[in-house]
Amino acid sequence: MNKIYNTIFINGQAFNCYIHMSLKELLIYLEFELSSIIVEYNNRIIHCTEFDQTFFKSQDKIEIITIVGGG
Repeated sequence: MNKIYNTIFINGQAFNCYIHMSLKELLIYLEFELSSIIVEYNNRIIHCTEFDQTFFKSQDKIEIITIVGGG
């Protein structure tokens, strides 16, 4: 039987995602505003232009930081 999901970790929490899901698709699925986040993928900051070219392997680690403005 083929494995169709990868278990990755998002901000320390286990998450099962479809094996062919890109980082961009995941962020949209999780309803993040792409223009106001910073993403660290396996200890490396990912530029937003790389979101649709980044795919997951099992046990990958993602940290998502939301930028909040204020005064």
